[in-house]
Amino acid sequence: MQQEQQLTHIDEQGDVRMVDVSAKPDTQRVAVAEGFISMDPTTLDLIVEGRAAKGDVLACARVAGIMAAKSASTLIPMCHPLNITKAKVECTPVHAGERSDDLVGIHVLATAGVTGKTGIEMEALTAASVACLTVYDMCKAVDRGMQIGEIRLLRKEGGKSGLWERA
Repeated sequence: MQQEQQLTHIDEQGDVRMVDVSAKPDTQRVAVAEGFISMDPTTLDLIVEGRAAKGDVLACARVAGIMAAKSASTLIPMCHPLNITKAKVECTPVHAGERSDDLVGIHVLATAGVTGKTGIEMEALTAASVACLTVYDMCKAVDRGMQIGEIRLLRKEGGKSGLWERA
């Protein structure tokens, strides 16, 4: 049975707060998150062949994801601003038959790192989310039915809780 955890962003009176991390030591922390945007195969072909009207979709999504990692604390109210030391976003086309559910689209893998007092999970998750949103924005004129999903943390390491990996 899993030990009951306290919500750290709620104080004794039930009010939200930003956690005070000032007494925590700096440690190296890395988080990896993923997302997937499914689409019509013809939309994927446009992206892969570089024929999207707005330009290089995957390059733009990578840059947007990195920018998002650096901006997570401006989007998420209780997220600490971090001096990110690493941000990488990979966007991989997924063709028919490459997944068990046979979805076609773009798989996004976002990695963020920091040496600091608190985690980097929100930055990696934000990067993956915004990279997927950017693909949607750049291709919505030809495929409004695209669907974003599977935004999730895959791995986090560092800090007091150490290593966590999705099973």
